Amino acid sequence: MKVVLQNLTKRFPNRNKKGADVIAVNNFSLEIPDGKLIGLLGSSGCGKSTCLNLISGLEKPTAGKIFFGDDDVTDLPPENRGVGLVFQNYALYPHLTVRQNILFPLQNLKGADRPSKPEMEKRALEAAKLVQIDSLMDRRPNELSGGQQQRVAIARALVKMPRVLLLDEPLSNLDARLRLQTREEIRRIQRETGITTVFVTHDQDEAMSISDLIVIMNAGVINQVGKPQDVYDDPANLFVAKFLGTPGINLFRGKVLNEQLLIGGESVMPAKGIKDGPVIAGIRPEGFVLNPQGAFSCTLDRVEVMGRDTSIVSHHSESLNDTIRSIIPAENTVDPDVGTVHFDLKPAKVFLFDPESEVRIPVAGSLGGRE
Repeated sequence: MKVVLQNLTKRFPNRNKKGADVIAVNNFSLEIPDGKLIGLLGSSGCGKSTCLNLISGLEKPTAGKIFFGDDDVTDLPPENRGVGLVFQNYALYPHLTVRQNILFPLQNLKGADRPSKPEMEKRALEAAKLVQIDSLMDRRPNELSGGQQQRVAIARALVKMPRVLLLDEPLSNLDARLRLQTREEIRRIQRETGITTVFVTHDQDEAMSISDLIVIMNAGVINQVGKPQDVYDDPANLFVAKFLGTPGINLFRGKVLNEQLLIGGESVMPAKGIKDGPVIAGIRPEGFVLNPQGAFSCTLDRVEVMGRDTSIVSHHSESLNDTIRSIIPAENTVDPDVGTVHFDLKPAKVFLFDPESEVRIPVAGSLGGRE
């Protein structure tokens, strides 16, 4: 089911009645392709959960339209939209068994929409098998792990055979290992069912690992939409560049002079076609190449060996970060007692941004992602 959001805006009254309304979602337009998993990604308060609530019908837009396929569902109540919802807190009924929790949405259907009892049991078992909890059907939620409870919540959403599956921070209450396992399960389930899915998260690793497309939001506005790797390699602005990546991007005050990028007085690489002036230079951690004769020098703090990689932690007078992290292959050895480390830079991992607008500066040919 294709989902189209047209110029959605959602305003909430200010708690201080004399203040201006709070705009949670602002002129938001997006087409979600049929059968894809879309990650809505942004920091707390960016409007991503509000956007999900608008799609589900739990919130009514102040302006704009919502379409499921060719159907305008803007004013349709949630129960008639054919959506499945999974929340952060699972929202299971503690007094009911796993089977009863999964059956609950079907038992509440009315009239011709209500399946027969054998059909309900069949669909509940199929949903449980899909999320691999069919052996737990007679347990109650307090007898399950957090990951198992989340699977029950997903099965309950799937048993209705929804047109659209909506997941609101579904992994936030899980520990690190369970988060990884459960997000892989969500991706598997989505592929097997082919249900159009919207996954809301603040965790960029989650969004990038399982999404077909990611939507980067900030202050209720879309900043960029694209395939996860494309957005990482080609950020539209400084916010997107900072939001994606672990460790985060290294930022420096720099300037362009005679088509050369200068950081701290060192000419670190060409900047063909860019006019002279100040810039913010962003360098991904993997964008450094250790070279004793390299053009870019930093003051070494420490060396952290991380198995297959080595992280060089350093400082620079023009850095906008507390520390600089450079990720290099583990076979490269670094003397931890050397005072200064020198690097060459990988052009595709260096991005330039306007210091005022923070918009990415387009570069002819050599710097910053895919041209």
